Parts: sequence; C-alpha cells; structure tokens
Amino acid sequence: MDVLRLIHGYQFGSALALLFPTPYALATLVLFVWSLGPALKGEVRRGFLVWLRLTWALTLLPAVTGVILAVGGEKVPSATRASAAYLREHCGQVGDLSKYCLPVDPSRNWEHWMYSAFALLSLYIIEVLIKGRLISHGRGLRYLPVVTLFLYGCAYMVGRVAVLPGSTPGT
Repeated sequence: MDVLRLIHGYQFGSALALLFPTPYALATLVLFVWSLGPALKGEVRRGFLVWLRLTWALTLLPAVTGVILAVGGEKVPSATRASAAYLREHCGQVGDLSKYCLPVDPSRNWEHWMYSAFALLSLYIIEVLIKGRLISHGRGLRYLPVVTLFLYGCAYMVGRVAVLPGSTPGT
C-alpha cells in the first residue's frame, strides 16, 4: 500500500508547484500550450498525439492506484485526520489536522473524485475532437485549446483538493 500511496500522491516540492503541483498537471499544461498549434494550423501532428498518449498514461496511473487505495478504505489526505504521533512530530501540535498540518475537510474526498472524472471526460472529448467525430475535424480542432485548458484546471484541482482544506473544514 505504501508504494501505491507513493505513486498516487507524488507532488513537486518546489515553488513551481503553484503552477503544476503534480507531473500530471505539468503534462496537461504542456498539452494545453501544444494544443494551440493544431487549433491554428488545422492539423494534428504526431508529436501532439504522442504527448496526448503520455497524458493518458499520467492520468490512468494515479486513477488506477487511487481506485485501489479507495477500495482499501483510503481517502485523500485533506479529508483524513493524521495520527497524533505524526502530528506531534511534524506539526508540533495535535488536533483535527491532516498530514499537511491543515484542518481536515471530509468534503474534499468527493471533490477529488469529481475532478478526476472531469479530467477523464476531457481526455475523451479531446480524442473525439481530434478524430472529427460528432463535429467536423477542422471545427473540432478550434475547440481543442478550450478543452485542454479545462483539463489542466481539473488536473490542477485534483492535486489541490488532495492537500488543501476547502471552505468547510471539520464538517
């Protein structure tokens, strides 16, 4: 379980983590910037497709490990109270705090699932737009930056809600 938690919860620790807290968020940010090319040129090149497949992998790896952890009874860290020993050692105080020394907010667990589902849906919509199904190929590519920006927002929020409490801590 520790290996699954490590894979699922990996985050960058630098100041750049404000823009992209996880490798997944970074991949979606790059995908957004890259999507401007196909939207302007009207064609999708191989490099974009390779990056899209990498983004799928970086989506499915934490998604699958997250489902396994959830089946095992785990919740996101912001929704889970850390042990008293951990809090004494890392936070210097004991209370209703998460492992990040922030107030526990149980509502963050469902938000984490919601943003994850939106991210998967966004990736599927990107595939539909690229293949020209439902709407014409050229017209679909013009919407590509909008969908990839939404995907980046979802990926960012997946990492954010796992760490930070929301507006309803302790309820």
